[in-house]
Parts: sequence; C-alpha cells; structure tokens
Amino acid sequence: LPQMVVFDLDYTLWPLWCDTHVTPPLLRRGNDMNQIYDRHGEGVGFYPDVPDILLQLHHSEIHVAAASRTHAPKVARQMLSELTLHGARRDAGRDSLRAKDAGSKGTVSAIHLFDSMEIYPGSKLEHFRELNRQTGIPFEQMLFFDDESRNREVAKLGVTFVLVGPAGVTRSLFESGLEAWRK
Repeated sequence: LPQMVVFDLDYTLWPLWCDTHVTPPLLRRGNDMNQIYDRHGEGVGFYPDVPDILLQLHHSEIHVAAASRTHAPKVARQMLSELTLHGARRDAGRDSLRAKDAGSKGTVSAIHLFDSMEIYPGSKLEHFRELNRQTGIPFEQMLFFDDESRNREVAKLGVTFVLVGPAGVTRSLFESGLEAWRK
C-alpha cells in the first residue's frame, strides 16, 4: 500500500465547491452523521463511499492528506471539522480517558482522519512538494485522487494520479487507484 493517500476536496470527497456553493456558518443538526447545513439550510455531506474509505485508511495507519486549491480554506476546514462520521480515531483505544467513548458506536470529526492538509490556492505541485517536505514520504509512495485533469501534473513528481468522475471517490475507484499505484 502507498504510505500516503491524498484527496482533493471539491467534487472529489463532496459534491460541491466549498468556495461558491455553501454559505457559512456550517453546522451539524442533532446527531446527523455525514451531514451539515449552511446558513440557508442546504445540506451537504461526503459522497456515500467516502466515510468508510477515510476510516479504513486512518485505521491502516496510512498517512491521509488533503490537497485543495480552494479560495475558501476556512470553509473547507470548517466542513471537515463539522462533518461527523460513525467510527473512532485510531488512538482512541490507547487513551484510557477516551476508551469509554470510543466503542464501535463512537463518532469522529472527519478532520481528525487527516494527518496533513494543504488547503490554499495555488499549484498542486506546490501542495505535494510541501507534503513531501513535511513528512519525508517519497512522491512515489503517494496516491492522489482529484476531479481535475490539469492536476495530473503531479505525476511528473512521481505521484500516482487518479482522475475522479462525477460520482466522486467511490469504493471501486479507490480500489482501482490502489491497483494503479501498485503498477
């Protein structure tokens, strides 16, 4: 498996551009999982397969990163903070104070499933050079999912690039991305 899996955000993990389609504040209602609402009551969440994929990677101890060129980095981070999923953080069992809360019915804020975040306007090459600098993980050990073909430019660094279609990251696309990385 790759040492790092990197995801773009807009139209990769969720079905919108966070800098144009939502109006803060973004809030969770009650115990809603994978659903938050903007100022106008519009609901938004991850594509259906994304929560399980993020949790699987997190518990596999694979470095998970976000790389987004959005012009609304605060909104993107707020969405990741407010989106809550069924599951537990990988360190929850090791922390005796958290262990009581971290059963199979626990919840985790999506932002805690990411180890690194490069969320700012600019080239994805810059995002990946920074991820490499911060982690020491070689580019050849990185797998990247993004909906914009122009971001394929990271392949020249050695990153395996997977183009995401209109359904966002699905389980089958994720599995084919892993297969592409193995080659």
